[in-house]
Amino acid sequence: MTVEMTARTYMITGPEPELWYRDLVSCLQSTFGSLLARAGADPLSVLGAGWRFLHLPGDVRSEEFYYPCPANESGGTDLGAALAPHHELHSRWWQPADENDVWREVRETLADDRLVIAAVDNFHLPFRPAYGDVHAAHLVVVYGLDETRGVVYVSDAMPPAFRGAVPIEEFLRSWGSANPTDVQDAFFSDSRIGRRCLDVRLDAPPAPLTPELLGGFLHTDVDAFTAVGSTPAAGSNTAVGSNTADPAADARARTGLAGYDEFAAELLDRCRAGDADALRELYPFGWGMQAQAALHGELLRSCGRQWGDPALAGAGRAVEAVAHAWTGLRFTGAHGLEDPRAASADIAHHATVLRGKYARAVDAVGAAAARL
Repeated sequence: MTVEMTARTYMITGPEPELWYRDLVSCLQSTFGSLLARAGADPLSVLGAGWRFLHLPGDVRSEEFYYPCPANESGGTDLGAALAPHHELHSRWWQPADENDVWREVRETLADDRLVIAAVDNFHLPFRPAYGDVHAAHLVVVYGLDETRGVVYVSDAMPPAFRGAVPIEEFLRSWGSANPTDVQDAFFSDSRIGRRCLDVRLDAPPAPLTPELLGGFLHTDVDAFTAVGSTPAAGSNTAVGSNTADPAADARARTGLAGYDEFAAELLDRCRAGDADALRELYPFGWGMQAQAALHGELLRSCGRQWGDPALAGAGRAVEAVAHAWTGLRFTGAHGLEDPRAASADIAHHATVLRGKYARAVDAVGAAAARL
């Protein structure tokens, strides 16, 4: 779309944002995917290049877009770097600096021909199935603002996909919502929206994905999975394509297979103690790990097919099996909220199945990496 700019109309130039989506991703990956596609990058190659297990106890928030981010050297976090540890993808959260002009930063970003990712509450968005019914924290892409007509142009790839105009007043209610506790959504309500937005930048174009480059990524990821404790294995090539803060530098971090074992043991202990909060945290935390595994598996499977490498394609399928195993654990937890003790045996079963899938996938990815 090419729209003539006026004093009160701000639109990106060129085509509308791509509705980038995969079945197991959340609004986090879909919105970042839209921005990557607009930057001329392949979202799957960027978002699917990295694969890790990272749990930060006490960090999980009741938002669809929660994702664990280790602290960087300055004490802050970078969601873009966490999502794409092998690429120069960076992001920062911001809120309007002036409550008397909440659109100023949005105007400036759109005038710079860049998209905005905004946090919203589904309860107030007319195109979401939860409209007027369920409060839930969500992300959408803003690609235009027309203050004369009183509309915001929004793109949302999550089903049912939508791209078009939303009345400013309804968007403002969604963007500034308190997102109160909602008994209909125990996982994504009770988290103030606060007019948060993400500024996302791809600082360098991704290099063409070659077997050698992908092999470096895979060696780094396998080393992180197999390290004892939180420290990367000796001789690991974590510097190759590394973009994110070292999770080992965050004292809370549970990483790799050992970190998964700690996470699963604590989850089961809390369930047996009747702690429903353990299951409330499981659902949003697990979605991030599930989405990452799904994208990584798809990338490896696609590259294996394209490069005629059955071992790489098989490794991709093994990682996709990890993603699907997360479904059993997450949904068992969701249905066990009312009685965590009663759900603990099923939680133990699904956690054990998932652990086996992780172990097999790490072995398969390591074997494939050795061939690249």
